[in-house]
Amino acid sequence: MAPLSIMQALVLFLGITLPAFTITGAQPIGVCNGRNGNNLPSEQDTVRLYNDNGIGRMRIYDPLRGTLEALRGTNIELILDVPNTKLESLQDPNAATAWVQDNILNYPDVQFRYIAVGNEVDPDKTSSYVQFVLTAMKNVHDAIVAANLQDQIKVSTATYSGLIGPSSPPSQGAFKDNAQEFMKQIIDFLVQNDLPLLANIYPYFSYEANDNEKLEYALFTTPDVIVQDGDLGYKNLFDALLDVMYSAVEKMGGSNIKIVVSESGWPSSGGKGTTAENAQTYYKNLIDHVRGNNGTPKKPGTSIETFLFAMFDENNKGPADTEKYFGLFDPSTRQPKYDLNF
Repeated sequence: MAPLSIMQALVLFLGITLPAFTITGAQPIGVCNGRNGNNLPSEQDTVRLYNDNGIGRMRIYDPLRGTLEALRGTNIELILDVPNTKLESLQDPNAATAWVQDNILNYPDVQFRYIAVGNEVDPDKTSSYVQFVLTAMKNVHDAIVAANLQDQIKVSTATYSGLIGPSSPPSQGAFKDNAQEFMKQIIDFLVQNDLPLLANIYPYFSYEANDNEKLEYALFTTPDVIVQDGDLGYKNLFDALLDVMYSAVEKMGGSNIKIVVSESGWPSSGGKGTTAENAQTYYKNLIDHVRGNNGTPKKPGTSIETFLFAMFDENNKGPADTEKYFGLFDPSTRQPKYDLNF
């Protein structure tokens, strides 16, 4: 072998010694790892199940030590949440720096991808947290920048369709009046720092709440355009809801913001349209749709990075019974509930 140049030797050296905070370019499908059950596999066994099934991305809702330890040395890319209950404590920049040190920097062999600072904070339902989200995002982002990890780890928050007011057709999508100031400040921050928005998108809940919503439209099984929006035709509710969110974000000045679908799923029991057959159809078709990389009618050709909810049925969730049955795997047997190819 020819001797290495000084530059080659330096690159090799840096490649060996730098922390492994990298984005590996896995498939655009992840699975959320909720832990709200009393019969769940250990965190080590859960990570092994991700690896065994070729699931390359995970979301966790708290920086659980056991999960972070189990993820060391794997190529599983992670969304790590700052729980809503921790937002107030991160108003202090020093506290945010300590949080990043404890939960990010202490795990250089974990593949962090996004930090979700708060989940579904809502001026109507969780108003006590609204005042804390933006400052916590800024402080966590500043700590990530100070660690020179801003190119690898993106700071955001996870919003949801509950903040949307007008939504039909999708081009009319807009945030509710009492959410506009809250979301405008967040979107301005994301634009300034070239950060994505995380959004939980659930056709199931739209179908459940609307007697006129066609099941086939929600399950990706209709061959026909159901909603016509100018020149754009919608054959599935997932695309429509995602484009509603894009339209709402654009109206706030975020036309270049990428939206990552941080949750989407269909329950197998507990409510309207909740059968194992329907859940299998939804998950399979969503995976195929996202993997097809065709984007939405509003954003054709734009990759839709999507996290399925959730890895396991969670028997301690509620209050709605459906909340217990979003799992892709049975927690007791660790066997898949559906025939899916990740």
